[in-house]
Amino acid sequence: MQFSDLPLHKSILKAIAEERYHTPTLVQEKTIPLILAKKDVIVSAQTGTGKTAAFALPIIEQLFNEQDAEKGEKKIKALVISPTRELAQQIEQNFKTYSKYTNLRTTVVYGGMSLEPQKDVLKKGVDILIATPGRLIDLHKQGNIDLRFLKTFVLDEADLMLDMGFINDVKKIEELCPRKKQTLLFSATMPEKIVELANTILHRPEKVEINPTDTTAKNIGQLLYRLPKKNKTDLCLHLLRNTINGRIIIFRRTKYGVDKLEQTLLKNGYKVTSLHGDKTQNLRNEAIELFKNKKVSILIATDVAARGIDISNVDAVINFDIPNIPETYVHRIGRTGRAGKAGIAFSFCSPDENPYIKLIEDLLQRTIKVIEDHPYPLTKPKKVKVQPNTVSKNKKGRKSEASKKNKKRWY
Repeated sequence: MQFSDLPLHKSILKAIAEERYHTPTLVQEKTIPLILAKKDVIVSAQTGTGKTAAFALPIIEQLFNEQDAEKGEKKIKALVISPTRELAQQIEQNFKTYSKYTNLRTTVVYGGMSLEPQKDVLKKGVDILIATPGRLIDLHKQGNIDLRFLKTFVLDEADLMLDMGFINDVKKIEELCPRKKQTLLFSATMPEKIVELANTILHRPEKVEINPTDTTAKNIGQLLYRLPKKNKTDLCLHLLRNTINGRIIIFRRTKYGVDKLEQTLLKNGYKVTSLHGDKTQNLRNEAIELFKNKKVSILIATDVAARGIDISNVDAVINFDIPNIPETYVHRIGRTGRAGKAGIAFSFCSPDENPYIKLIEDLLQRTIKVIEDHPYPLTKPKKVKVQPNTVSKNKKGRKSEASKKNKKRWY
C-alpha cells in the first residue's frame, strides 16, 4: 500500500511526499481507514512505529473540509493529550508538517513555561490542540479553553500517563469534552487500568494490535555484554573508542546515573548532553535541539524523559542499565532503526540483571546474541577445595596440644 491509496486530500499527500514518506507503516495502514470511518479506536503499538501520523493524518483530513466553512474565530475540534512536554511538542510539529497546505491552526500547551503566551495563542483560536494533562486543566479552570465543539479526542502513550500518575487528570479532561465525539487511545502496552479506562471512555472501539517483535527486532542488531557492574563505565568508554560511531542514545535507570555518566564522558572529551525529569523545560528543549542538530553526538537519558522522542538517524542505543520492564527495552532500542532503517543496540548486563534479560528474551521470543570477547568478562568463580568433614579428636572445649604450644603466655 502507498499513502496515495488512502482517501487523503491532495494537499495532505503533497506534505507527506515532501517528507519523503511513500509507504505507510503497519500501524498507519491499519488505523487510518478506521479513524476516517469515524470509529473509536484502541491502538496497541510501541513508539517508533509511526503512531503520530496514524492519528494526525486522518484528523487533518476530517477537519480539511470544514476549515473555511466557519466564520469568526476557530474552535478546538481535535484535542491530543500527551504525557510529556517533549512528546507534546513533537506531536505539534507533526501536525504542522502534515497540515502546512491547509488553513488549520495547531498549538501546544504544557507546564514548565509561562501561561500568558499560551493564553494569547488560544484567544486567537485554534483547530487542533495538543496538551499535557496538568496544563490543560489549569487553562480550562481559568476559562481559556472551550471544548464544546470538540470532534476528536486522542490519548497518546496512555500507559505512560498511568505510570506518571495522570490517569485521574485524563478522566477529568474526558468529562470536560462533549459526550458525542470520536475517541482514539494509543498505548504501547495494555495494563489492566488502561483496559478499564478504555472501557469507560470508548464506544464500541475497533482494536489494532502491532506486536513489538513484528517491527522492532527485525532491523535492529542486538548485542549483549555480560560483565561486573563496576566495569560498565569502562566498557562504555571502550566501545565508544573502538566500536560505536555516529549519534548514540545511552539509557540509564536513574537521574543520578545520567548525571554521573555525563560528567565522566565530558571528562573524556565526548560531546554529550542529557535528559531527565529534574531538568527545566528550557534545558530539556536545548538538549534535544543539540542532539537533533548534531552539535553533540551522545544523548544520555532516563526512560520517561526519552519516551516518544522522534529523532531520526540514531545510529546506536546503549542500555547501560537493563530495564526491569521488558516492553521498556523494546521502546529503547526502537529509538534506532526507525522507519525501516537498520540500527544497533548494545546492552550491559551485570549478574543482578539476569532475570530482566530473561523477561526481555521471553517477550522477543528470541535470545539476544552474547558478545564474549570484550575486556571486562565475568570471571568464573575459582573451584573451592572442599574440606573433608573431619571430626576433632579433642574433647569439646579442649584445645589441641599444638594450639597450646603456639600460644604465647603473658607470664
